[in-house]
Amino acid sequence: MSTPRTTREYAYLDSAGPIAFAHRGGAAGGLENTMASFTRAAEAGYRYLETDVQATADGRLAVFHDATLDRVTGRPGKIAQLPWSAVSQAKVGGVEPIPLLEDVLGAWPDLRFNIDAKSDAAAGPLIAAIRRTGALRRVCVTSFSDRRLRRIRAALGPQLCTALGPREVLRLRNASWWGGPGAGAPREGACVQIPVRFGLTFADQRFVDHAHRCGLPVHVWTVDDPRTMNRLLDLGVDGIMTDRIGALREVYQARGLWAA
Repeated sequence: MSTPRTTREYAYLDSAGPIAFAHRGGAAGGLENTMASFTRAAEAGYRYLETDVQATADGRLAVFHDATLDRVTGRPGKIAQLPWSAVSQAKVGGVEPIPLLEDVLGAWPDLRFNIDAKSDAAAGPLIAAIRRTGALRRVCVTSFSDRRLRRIRAALGPQLCTALGPREVLRLRNASWWGGPGAGAPREGACVQIPVRFGLTFADQRFVDHAHRCGLPVHVWTVDDPRTMNRLLDLGVDGIMTDRIGALREVYQARGLWAA
């Protein structure tokens, strides 16, 4: 097991042990990315909440994972093509409204948020929301677009914690197999967030050790099986994202890692 030798300090990553993330507030509860799910996670003792943002047609920043409304609300429509007045009428699970990011950040000023910018259109409103709420030091921004991440980093500056983009992650993984110490280390990005497996196995001892040598904490998503949670913690990962917030808390408590 290894620990990261971080070269830059980020308030977001100031954690006494491996971080427990409530993925979408704990999506297994059925009301993902809602005030209800975030409240449930906060009351369970989670200090880190993972979420997603989509921009509406009129530039409002909705806390929502999918590009379309139908999977969790049962209503048709692409968020990017609808005004907030229409999106706000949809209900997750038929009962919970879709919140705005600024309202979520304002409701829990002491919690930290991992925010996935889901589209290019979301980048500008996300930058503005982080500035308006003064949340710069308690958020980590991630995205499946390296270009989108570069734009957000450039706008918000070096105090912003960001995860590596997909090309940066792949470069780091390749370097873990064929490069020397420090090979593939990115010039930007404060942590690396990876799936357990995505075609290739990412979360293995070789990758975790190499990321740590590059000064990068490793967070793994989305892990709902206690056996896998324990295996990852044995590898020395620095955080786990889960839909099953009760299961992850039990694993952390059993290992003496639950700090809440």
